[in-house]
Amino acid sequence: MDERFTSRDSVPNVEELIRATPFFNGLPDSVVERATAHIVSRTHPPNQVILLENDWGSSVYFLLEGWVKIRTYNLDGKEVTLNILGSGEIFGEMAALDEVPRSTDVITLAPTTIGNLPAQDFVQLIHTEPLAGIRLAQLMARRLRQVNRRLRLRESDSTSRVADIILFLAEGQGKESPEGIEIPNLPHRELSSLSGLARETVTRVLSKLEKKGLIKRDREILCIPDLNALERLMV
Repeated sequence: MDERFTSRDSVPNVEELIRATPFFNGLPDSVVERATAHIVSRTHPPNQVILLENDWGSSVYFLLEGWVKIRTYNLDGKEVTLNILGSGEIFGEMAALDEVPRSTDVITLAPTTIGNLPAQDFVQLIHTEPLAGIRLAQLMARRLRQVNRRLRLRESDSTSRVADIILFLAEGQGKESPEGIEIPNLPHRELSSLSGLARETVTRVLSKLEKKGLIKRDREILCIPDLNALERLMV
């Protein structure tokens, strides 16, 4: 398995990346330092499975750099992408809190750095710091809203559904640039799985959006010049 294990001290910016995650926003420095004392960072190449469904939850994971997808399978054995997470997100918290096996796979989509926090340290933090519990509740509420939004759009036209996935990624982890908001130019199969559309349909819609100037694509980046203009396409 091609991955590197490092301590916090061996990667100079890990401390800053951990503190920059929304989950720790507003927590006292002493609390963050104590809660993350045993965190270990790992770097992974693209397309590597880092968690498997039915694994036991011995850690909670902070996504410090890169992108991962959350995957499961339907009754027919077809892969279903449930979510795509970028830097600043956490995952694995449900298994740690419920003390049950994990319910999904997690696979990297790009070179990725992850901070592994022992589950017992995470649970202790939730028990002792009310603000940490609020941050966790906010995370759950945001993800539930995203799921509800995608379910409402299942009956919409293909353009609305692809636009919604692009907006979902941009609003969650988009980065500002002089040209607009940038997200990774994900493989069409990932956008297909997220939107519930055929890959060919996704390809056709992306080409249409590009011709209209609503998105710009190069090899690795998809840029949205105007989020509002893209949102107006949704019906």
